[in-house]
Amino acid sequence: MSDAAQPTADEVRAAAEAVKAALDRHLAAVENRTGEDDPAVYTAFNELAAAAEAYDERLYDRYDEVTPFEIPAADESLPPYAGPEEPNALSVLIRRDYAVVEPQRLLSQAQRIADVDTDEDRPANVPVVGTSVHAALGVLFGEYEPDEIASRHKEFGLEEGDSTLWVSASDEVPEPGEWLTAPFEQALPERIVCRFDVSSVFDEDDLGEELEDLDEVER
Repeated sequence: MSDAAQPTADEVRAAAEAVKAALDRHLAAVENRTGEDDPAVYTAFNELAAAAEAYDERLYDRYDEVTPFEIPAADESLPPYAGPEEPNALSVLIRRDYAVVEPQRLLSQAQRIADVDTDEDRPANVPVVGTSVHAALGVLFGEYEPDEIASRHKEFGLEEGDSTLWVSASDEVPEPGEWLTAPFEQALPERIVCRFDVSSVFDEDDLGEELEDLDEVER
């Protein structure tokens, strides 16, 4: 991202203040809830999620730092749990979506990795990536762990989309190689112990209005 497109330090600070305000509203809503499905708690939850995500993005864009915030999915997103009460094993399933927004950056980063790992039998001037985004992705994901790509995605010309993490309970660890032909076939929703989602569906319009209100107060 160019310096011109980066948020200012004041914008990052305002986003942090918005998170603090959203935390206070969420706690107040929880303390004063009228029942398990109180809409005020639901609204405060979504506002906190939007504020945390916006702050995370501004912090990264300005300072190349991240937060540990992950927003769990609402309880009604999963069916009632029907797995073992005391699981002997578990599976962790992760999906992260990315858009390739800067193909040239992706290609150059992948070529740099390929050049470092050049095969001795291959002439150094023969490209292994060239103009193929497909080849570049293979090099990138072959070199880095998925978590490192997630934390450095902008370096590789990628833009984050939705992501989800499921922790699924099971009675025992499958035999080696048992599920490799269909790795997600047995991801049964009723065996999900917990789930964490990050999504752009959180409404940022409310956050924008909130930042404007904070700006007016500071004036």
